[in-house]
Amino acid sequence: MSQSLIITHGSSPPPVDPGGREVLSAANLRECIRPRTLWKHVLRYHDAQLLAARADFLPRRLGWALVLRLLSHGRCAFTDSSESRREITLPTLARFAGRWAIDSLRRRTFLRQISREVRRLAGTRHDHVPRVNPAGRPVYLRTDLWFGVLSGGSVGHVAGVLNHLDAFCKPPIFLTTDRIPTARDDIETHLLQPGDAFLDFAELPELHFNRACDEQARRVIGHARPAFLYQRYSLNNYAGVKLARRYGVPLVLEFNGSEVWVSRHWGRRLRCEDLSAEIEDLNLRAADLVVVVSEPIRQELLERGVANERILVNPNGVDPARYHPGVDGSAVRRRYGLDGKTVIGFIGTFGRWHGAEVLAEAFGRLVAARPTDRGRLRLLLIGDGVRMPQVREQIARYAIEDCTVLTGLVPQAEGAAHLAACDILASPHVPNPDGTPFFGSPTKLFEYMAMGRGVVASDLDQIGEILEHGRTAWMVPPADPQALADGLRVLADDIVLCRRLGAAARDEAVAKHTWRDHARRIIEAIAQRIADHETAARHSTPEGRPPGVPI
Repeated sequence: MSQSLIITHGSSPPPVDPGGREVLSAANLRECIRPRTLWKHVLRYHDAQLLAARADFLPRRLGWALVLRLLSHGRCAFTDSSESRREITLPTLARFAGRWAIDSLRRRTFLRQISREVRRLAGTRHDHVPRVNPAGRPVYLRTDLWFGVLSGGSVGHVAGVLNHLDAFCKPPIFLTTDRIPTARDDIETHLLQPGDAFLDFAELPELHFNRACDEQARRVIGHARPAFLYQRYSLNNYAGVKLARRYGVPLVLEFNGSEVWVSRHWGRRLRCEDLSAEIEDLNLRAADLVVVVSEPIRQELLERGVANERILVNPNGVDPARYHPGVDGSAVRRRYGLDGKTVIGFIGTFGRWHGAEVLAEAFGRLVAARPTDRGRLRLLLIGDGVRMPQVREQIARYAIEDCTVLTGLVPQAEGAAHLAACDILASPHVPNPDGTPFFGSPTKLFEYMAMGRGVVASDLDQIGEILEHGRTAWMVPPADPQALADGLRVLADDIVLCRRLGAAARDEAVAKHTWRDHARRIIEAIAQRIADHETAARHSTPEGRPPGVPI
């Protein structure tokens, strides 16, 4: 039995060489240590460490410190990929406990202060017309308190917009809590530090970050007036509203869906849900332009009172120079023993909406129905995430371990090579659990298209609008593993059809769905919005409000 334990937290990948140490994810630890069996694990290890993206910013740090101290009779520590190490000693526990006590006493007062500020900002009318400063640089504000994210749709979206803004305006200034893989190295980047207040309380670090974010952003921007401010909305953040008003520039809000809805349906209901909803509404009403990735989100915003002229539907995109049919996937095929096989691939963060478990079941049915395919077909699942346990269940159920490859998390820069190792690519997205329209715009969809591979995809809202059955993809009903299995069989058996669909999809992606075009549409929409502002101001009522224009 191993005398050392490593617990991986959040997006932190397991160590490449654990050196004989036992490695558990935080989720697996909760499964292994039940209340009834807790006594078996007390002081079990000689040393224990928690590997996080950042050792200095760890949610629920007092709880995790106590867990490590409980498990280990020797040394224990928080560590991260930068080799930062924070030893968990009795004085450290005392400091954490003291901070928890202080934050507990401050909590109610702090929430009242935030609530008052949000309501003041929401109630303040601004009749001036925000103007783009043509001599200024755009400021891109990313406030997610996620660290160490290696890949995924959010990474692709942030890098896609950042890398192409300067084709239409001056180079952007990137203010972010963490570096983003595949973002250009020459983009001026400043890291925002969230601080360690309220780390032991859910949602409060995001609320507290508004103050630190505002102060640090103003220090970077200084007195130079930006061209405009672009913020990727994140839970409980309204720093972009304050900064845009301070500098008198347009606020462009990238809104990828309600965080309140996501928490309620795909996670845990927010403890400060009413306040979070107020902050979300504040952002939507304060923004001069709200950029959404799909028509269902536009419809939702219209129902919430956002004027149609302030909404730009702008689906996600792809960099066709990074994702293209000429990418060499041979090394990946050799690594996983895929030479001579027909490979069905999927890449993603295995979210609740991705349908990765549906794909695993579909592949199992495909092989079970025609056992001769077991030697010919392989399923390559690239990535990891919350639905991986369900994926593994399907793999075990159909006994397809020998013809399934699980790569684990793959850095964004290596994604194209992994897709190039595939012959067929699957987009098995599933409907929303509450029956509302699927509001996503999967970045993987556009990457698949640009790779020129045959695609089998769910005929679901925007996916069904982007792809055309029999021309650019093979479409199947969503959440239907048998239909997905049948679709995969069609392309696996017809290489000519597979290649024809892939070539047409590549042409479509290059013509309509590049990140460069995505950035261009944002710049054009800002200009149109400001022109509309100025026209309305010239024809305003005596009270100063344009007739018929919502506040």
